[in-house]
Amino acid sequence: MDATARRRWLGALALVGALALLVAGETVLKGRLGDLAFLFYWLVCLGLTCLAILAAILDVRSLQRHARQEQHELLDDTIKRIQSDAKARNRPNNQDRPRQPRR
Repeated sequence: MDATARRRWLGALALVGALALLVAGETVLKGRLGDLAFLFYWLVCLGLTCLAILAAILDVRSLQRHARQEQHELLDDTIKRIQSDAKARNRPNNQDRPRQPRR
């Protein structure tokens, strides 16, 4: 599995975990947690949410870097193609041009 797939799986799992904690905290555990357990529980939920956000930010940065690299390669290839076409046009080709009479 490549880095992009790992990053996306990590973000998705963190998001699913945070969502599960949110649902459980608002339904099953509502009113059952003590003060310290309540604080710890929601800090874990916040931590999972922040981890999902961090994974998304890193993924966007990676996509931008990859797109920038592809654009750079495309520009280099285009410039090379233009240069090779220009060199090919400048080469004397006696078969295509009619001979000019000498004066």
